[in-house]
Amino acid sequence: MTINDIEIREAEVSDAGQLADICRNEMGYDCTDAQVEAALRGLDTGREQVYAAVSGDADARVLGFVHVERYQVLYFDPMANILGLAVSHSAHRRGIGTALMQAAETWAKAQGITSMRLNSGAGRKDSHAFYKAIGYTERKEQYRFIKPL
Repeated sequence: MTINDIEIREAEVSDAGQLADICRNEMGYDCTDAQVEAALRGLDTGREQVYAAVSGDADARVLGFVHVERYQVLYFDPMANILGLAVSHSAHRRGIGTALMQAAETWAKAQGITSMRLNSGAGRKDSHAFYKAIGYTERKEQYRFIKPL
């Protein structure tokens, strides 16, 4: 898929450093290039996929990504879950986020999935407005609990 000279394609291991930069700079996660590279190498493409938005210029820079997975619980039909969506701030308002979400939705449909799911931090107001603009509705507020092991 190509929009405005941006290619949406499956992420490659060689994208790891640029994807890690986006995770750190746009999402605020303290991850390393090596962590992202290991995650890409271990990707189970039977149940998940990562798409990258790549500039069409000579630099071929990664401008954003979406990570989508099959989400299966006992009490719902299978859904696709967005694990992460981020676009470099310098590339906002160019349709890249929408194109990435369309790629994730296309992947989900090909898996026989009929609904999408995502969580977004309470403070990400711009993200919430974006999701609503592309047809997602807010269903509930919730808390996330984590316990280090």
